[in-house]
Amino acid sequence: MTQYATELSRTRTRRSARALAVLSLGPLAVVVAVGWALLQPWRLPLLDPDGQGFWWLVVEPPLLVIAAGLLFHVFVARPLVHDLEDVG
Repeated sequence: MTQYATELSRTRTRRSARALAVLSLGPLAVVVAVGWALLQPWRLPLLDPDGQGFWWLVVEPPLLVIAAGLLFHVFVARPLVHDLEDVG
């Protein structure tokens, strides 16, 4: 094994069920929002803007849920899991 592979195997730790649950909430929200957008395509006026303004196109519920899932994963879940691993 190379030095990188042995170093990686030493530093890799198994995550707890709590950590995996917290980390999966953001991507799960994104997947659900994409499914919602596919099941109700009329909610996304990006497909047929029909003279709508920029904010009307951006502020749609499925798009907001996708943004919330991504922001939660990056700014909440990762630091929270880091803290959980430090405590445990």
